[in-house]
Amino acid sequence: MTLPLEWITRKDDPAAPIGALAQDAASDTKVASVAGGPHPFFDPWGPGTEAAVADFGLAGGTYEFPPQWELTAQNDLVETLAAQGYNAFTIFPGDANATNTLMDELKAAGIPSVSAGGCTTEPSPAAFCLATDVGNSAYIGTKKLIEAMGDTCTVEDPCQIVHIASRLVDPNTVARIAAVNTAAAESGGTVKVMQHLTDSDDQEAATEKVGGILAANGPDIDGMVSVAYVGSSVAATLLKNIGDGRIKFVGIDDDQAVLDGIRDGYVVGTMSQNPYGQAYIGAWVLDKLRSGCTVKEGAPWFIDTGTFLIDQSNLDTYQDQRVQITQDLLSTFEEQYLDCPAA
Repeated sequence: MTLPLEWITRKDDPAAPIGALAQDAASDTKVASVAGGPHPFFDPWGPGTEAAVADFGLAGGTYEFPPQWELTAQNDLVETLAAQGYNAFTIFPGDANATNTLMDELKAAGIPSVSAGGCTTEPSPAAFCLATDVGNSAYIGTKKLIEAMGDTCTVEDPCQIVHIASRLVDPNTVARIAAVNTAAAESGGTVKVMQHLTDSDDQEAATEKVGGILAANGPDIDGMVSVAYVGSSVAATLLKNIGDGRIKFVGIDDDQAVLDGIRDGYVVGTMSQNPYGQAYIGAWVLDKLRSGCTVKEGAPWFIDTGTFLIDQSNLDTYQDQRVQITQDLLSTFEEQYLDCPAA
């Protein structure tokens, strides 16, 4: 992708940056939060972007995604948004390597970007990666599952668990598989991974794969851990339909079926992520970079946007916990990660 000069400057005033369109805005930043494709995980990016525009006085903002999970479609969407005047981008990488090329060309055009929800391969032109520490999240979730299965798991008769994973093209999937394997290995032989069900993050695939393994191996399965949003919803529904509660399950994200499963006792818990905070903080960071701030020398590139277990103890208050995590990150972000001109 090559960005024409007119995409970077306003045609009526070539010296003025695009985005200086709202007379009452404190900033001329127009931020676009762009997902890799349609997926419910990213739904909070819309409100997060909208809130950032209002709270930080940005000139505009939008949340967009291509109609299908295809790198070319995402690149085309970014091109279109740049043509429409968006001059700062929060991007979920459609490809851990190839999205760096897109971000390089944005950077060359004077348009800063951050990766969010998942990281591109380092070194990256993205200023930061704002995402869940997916390995840590999958590890914690699997350890919680093992804890829930308890002393029924022995070396002589190890518990068998199934890992419901997301798309193999998702840059987070490999890290999650490794984390599940590590947690199981730390059991000292009392827990074994029966199978990693990859590409289980759309309704049809998840229903086929999770339903299939339950039908074929249900009596041998002692636990399931999901790191896929849709896979978690499907598993929670199927386990509720089975109805005996024998198979312990830890999911991810807060689909209503998963939350209902926690309340009803069919789900041990679910690992929270913070997509709202990713978009909200991403917009703020991009505006800071456009206003003259630079990344502090030695600052970490990856910023963990927070993860914790939602279970019956915090089922009614977990949203407040996410808000607090976002506020805590924002309150120290400039001091820890940016060098900004004196006011």
